Amino acid sequence: MPATNSLRTATVALITAATSFLPLAPRAAESAPATPADTILRHGLIYTINPHDQIAEAIAIKDGRILYVGTDAGVRQYIGPGTQLIDLAGRMLMPGLIDGHMHPLSGGGQLMTCNLDYAPLTVPQFQQRIQACLDTGKDKEPAGLLRVTGWYRQFMRPAGTDADAATLDALSTQRPVIVESTDGHTLVANTRAMALAGVSATTPEPADGHIGRDAAGKATGVFEDGGQRALAGAVPPSSPEENVAMAQAALDALRHQGVTTFLDAAAAPDSLAAFAAVAKAGGLTARAHFAPVIEAQAAEHPAAVVDALKATIAQYDGGAIVAQPGITVRNAKIFMDGVLQAPAQTAVLLAPYRVDTGKPGHPHWVPGTRTGEPYFAQDVLNPMLVALAEAGIDPHIHAIGDRAVHQALDGIEVMRHAVPGADVRAAIAHAEMVDPADYARFARLDAIPVMSFQWAKPGPDSIDAARDYLGPVRFERMEPEGSLYAAHARIAYGSDWPVDRLDEWFALKVGITRTGDPALGAKYAGRLNAQNDLPRAFALRAITMNAAYELHQDEATGSLEAGKLADLIVLDRHVLAVPAAQIAQTRVLLTMVGGRIVYRAEGF
Repeated sequence: MPATNSLRTATVALITAATSFLPLAPRAAESAPATPADTILRHGLIYTINPHDQIAEAIAIKDGRILYVGTDAGVRQYIGPGTQLIDLAGRMLMPGLIDGHMHPLSGGGQLMTCNLDYAPLTVPQFQQRIQACLDTGKDKEPAGLLRVTGWYRQFMRPAGTDADAATLDALSTQRPVIVESTDGHTLVANTRAMALAGVSATTPEPADGHIGRDAAGKATGVFEDGGQRALAGAVPPSSPEENVAMAQAALDALRHQGVTTFLDAAAAPDSLAAFAAVAKAGGLTARAHFAPVIEAQAAEHPAAVVDALKATIAQYDGGAIVAQPGITVRNAKIFMDGVLQAPAQTAVLLAPYRVDTGKPGHPHWVPGTRTGEPYFAQDVLNPMLVALAEAGIDPHIHAIGDRAVHQALDGIEVMRHAVPGADVRAAIAHAEMVDPADYARFARLDAIPVMSFQWAKPGPDSIDAARDYLGPVRFERMEPEGSLYAAHARIAYGSDWPVDRLDEWFALKVGITRTGDPALGAKYAGRLNAQNDLPRAFALRAITMNAAYELHQDEATGSLEAGKLADLIVLDRHVLAVPAAQIAQTRVLLTMVGGRIVYRAEGF
């Protein structure tokens, strides 16, 4: 049954008071003759995220596009004999979520493989979980590779514990084993895997990463960032059929979460091919954007890089955004650095990481010498960005440390001067540590910080693996969403899945409160630091309209307005009005892409 007028009015009043939204107003088109809609959703609370953040009651859809957004009374003129009527019964409807940075093929693969599930593990528990996977796959002995995912490296217990080849060599197997950290920047391999890959004391150190070695120069089994390439010989590629299955698993997870558009932020050829195969079969249930990676060495020849990107675009890009979800390739990924957290500490800082010179139980933290070097030198980055802008390709730059962010902004500034007026949506992903002098540059340069809100909470990655290494001053500005918001940056959201679980609603709750999961206990209770929360309306805009802008899709999606595509979701609660902690428990009841229902919860 529809919500009563009094309940709906009270709810709208609560949200309006809390967010200073404009009151609901009928559209002038209500009196005009109307073409019957294919679908009408009415009797709801529709958060439009239009320029005035207006609230409506009903929405009409025809041929995948929005005909009308307004009142229950006004939508009646769009009802025809074949119109499907959906009663929202007072529930909240809003634009579909747009995830501006993830790794969907890896995420889908993680759902289908040996998975440590981000758990806090001691070394024996780590070994037991992997041994259980080996025991269930004895038919793969002795040569079949075991890939283990979901390893939360910074959550090894006790704090500071790590794993290496010796940890894996103790397992009862002859198989090669590779364990992938959730941050995507570290692999640990056993001796068998390293032997198959040909890793030895003479394997060269990469310019954009690290290979762990002992005092004698022997590889320890830890491979960070570009060092992971040394293991390529031990990792057979997945078959096209396996990749398609991973893509399908990812899409299923996304539509359950209400994600209607995503960016694959480090798109390998197998990811493009897999999602293209799904699209060709009519199975694509989200708009798929891809950013192929530019390697640092290749960037020394910008023209050749652009030619290769243009060939990929010609092969895969589907053109204009239309009702049927398709594939878009107009981004390119650049890695400036790695990760901030110990023990990797491959993010590039302006001042050194701190080190503990004290004794057990009596720490004494002092500045060290390690700051890291950016993977792209400035004189390589600048012409690469200019070449991308001239080709109409949007750069998507991974930069986590404050020096990496600063140099990325310097490169974008050079690009803006060299190609003035070009509609290039340059993005800097993660930006966990930003020099305060650079906050205002994001808005001035229209550089989009694509932030993973779920990182802005107390947790092993922030408290155990970063706080003391940064020191109190830098820790207080870690995850600077509040400062970037105050500086008028156009923040977009990106989950970075599978670096974390795919949980968009938990991430929004963290962005709004800077608090984590109470189940983690007292050590990780409370707020992360002194950074301000994001207002709810802005957090929701970051994961809709701002992310649509990032992906050059803002004229088609991101808000619910007449003429735009009908990408929308229905929720089980009013996320603008419930206590902030409850946002994390939000369930999506219906997901629609281009007017087509791609997910409906049981019972709705």
